[in-house]
Parts: sequence; C-alpha cells; structure tokens
Amino acid sequence: MKSIFEKNIREAVVERINLLNEDSDALWGKMTVTQMVKHCILCEQHYQGSIKVKRSFLGRMVGQDAIKGILKDETTSFGKNAPTSAVFIVDEDIHDLEMEKRNWKLLIEKYKTFEKDTFLHWFFGRMSRVQLGQFIYKHCNHHLKQFGA
Repeated sequence: MKSIFEKNIREAVVERINLLNEDSDALWGKMTVTQMVKHCILCEQHYQGSIKVKRSFLGRMVGQDAIKGILKDETTSFGKNAPTSAVFIVDEDIHDLEMEKRNWKLLIEKYKTFEKDTFLHWFFGRMSRVQLGQFIYKHCNHHLKQFGA
C-alpha cells in the first residue's frame, strides 16, 4: 500500500499539489481549494507533532476499528464529507494559495526524515509508522481528488 514515507509517493503528491489553482473547484464538500490546503497543513502539523489534539471520546471507542477499515486495502478511502476535529476546520478566507501550497509541500518533504515509530492520532489512537504513512497518503489523496488533482 502507498505510504507518504516512500520518496516516489511524496514526489507524486507534490506534483498533484502543484496542479491546484484558484480555479480548482471542489467535487464535494464546502471548502475552497485554499481552505483545503490549509486544512491539510494543519493535519500534517498534527502528524509531525507540532499541533497536539485531545483524544476524541468516540475515537477511544471505535478508532482502532475505523483505522483498520480505512487501511484494509488500496481502494478503501474516506467517505465524502467525513467529520474531523474542530482544530482542523478552516472557515476563514485564505487568499494566498501559492504560499499555502509551498507550506504544504515543505511539510510533505519533512516525511523524508520522519523518525517516530508510533503516533497517537486524535481519533484513531496509537498508530504504527506503517499505518501512519499509509493514512497520511490516503488523506492527501482524498483531498487532492476532491479538487480534481
């Protein structure tokens, strides 16, 4: 399964980020392209440890089963309009798409040197490095597809 920790996968994600522009419209959901990029930046910051998010009560109950379902095979994905933590919801208008894209790409490149063996996700709970790499790719892929990239 694809993982953000693989060089060729990171490069492909960056190429797809480069395809985004002000005219990229969402195929589903309410976010603008710039809000989506900012949402993904916040998520990358969480995965890389600079944003801490309190564990969800519901996640404590069903998180491990949910992540197993998402990662069961290459074709399984997130549902459209899936819920997220309020920390990652971007409501404000953000006007500099190119700057946000640069910031997202820099965070993607940081996975080249990511060294944690485990990660505590706000919803899914403890994840192995393998699970996290696959999940991050699937999250990026979900939102890039959302905007046709």
